[in-house]
Amino acid sequence: MQKRYPPIIVTTIIVIIGIIAIIMVYNKWSVQEITMNNPVVSKVTADDDRLNLKSIIHEAEKSVIQIEGQNEFSSITGSGFLYNNKGDIITNAHVIQNADVINVRTANARLYPAAVVGVSDEIDIAVIRVPQLASENSLPIQKEDFADIGDEVIALGSPHGFQNTVTLGIISGTDRNFSVDGFDYSNVYQISAQITHGNSGGPLIKRETGEIIGINSVGTQDGTIGFSIPIVEVIDQIEQWSNEAQNDQLHFYSTSDIIDTQKPDLFIEDAEYLVNYFLDSIAIRDYINAYTLLGSSLQQETSYADFRDIYVNIIGIDYSNTDSTAIDDDYIQTDIEITVEKRQEKDQETVTETFPLSFDIGYENDQLKILKIRELDH
Repeated sequence: MQKRYPPIIVTTIIVIIGIIAIIMVYNKWSVQEITMNNPVVSKVTADDDRLNLKSIIHEAEKSVIQIEGQNEFSSITGSGFLYNNKGDIITNAHVIQNADVINVRTANARLYPAAVVGVSDEIDIAVIRVPQLASENSLPIQKEDFADIGDEVIALGSPHGFQNTVTLGIISGTDRNFSVDGFDYSNVYQISAQITHGNSGGPLIKRETGEIIGINSVGTQDGTIGFSIPIVEVIDQIEQWSNEAQNDQLHFYSTSDIIDTQKPDLFIEDAEYLVNYFLDSIAIRDYINAYTLLGSSLQQETSYADFRDIYVNIIGIDYSNTDSTAIDDDYIQTDIEITVEKRQEKDQETVTETFPLSFDIGYENDQLKILKIRELDH
């Protein structure tokens, strides 16, 4: 009987070679697919990072307060940030030390009078109180550990008008000691983020944790270096002031008195800021915050659910050509050109539209609100 081992061996070798070839082709195909997808993954990740940073800043600005101190001879504008559930705001002493009247403006353009809880003559720190802000959320504060050189930080200033400033950088030095205008700065952070007029008194936030680690206080004239007082250094004094102060022992001016003394130009500036903040809130998909900027009549006409449905498909907003006019000192009419990129519900394709909108901005219960929104003919 003739042996057939050679054909069987040949067949087996052919099958093995075929299997190996198939595996090699599959592996090559898999690698090619991954390589093709990588740029898309990288692009999405980068977009998410930018969005996350923008969201962090948007949320942080809700706790940042513009402080306006006035006396008979001058006025000064600085920043502060909400500290606790009593409505206490931490700031620099030099912002409020010579003020006879202090009022604050929040990120959503609300105006309130403030009273001094405590102010130091030696260290550039102070605490003021606004009881109306007691229910507002504040950012977490790092009360125990110091930051390290190289830590990424965000320096925020006044969230309102032209003073609105956000700068990014790192802790570039620690344990810096010097004196400025009678205040001693000891063991302060040196930061690469610029400290400008709007930043003074605002928070220094650690990018990694989102916690407040310092009080922005001093900047060099060339704007290349800033200095921030570590919260760890002053938290005991701040908490002592806050715990000892009682509202019935503090003096507050009325909000209506502050409004009556405002200049017309500031009314227009406030109105335009409110419109911009409304649109920015829509762009960041913070519909709750945007809805709170509406007056009572608009909220009665449109529920929050319906309001959200109007804007939920918008994925991008740009605006330009702002023009404001005071109408009989009662309200400001602000016209602005809007470019909206939105997703269509049926086919999920995106379309871009440009059209003019008109906003009526006025006071309601002593607070600035959007009273009317209408699309203009174009």
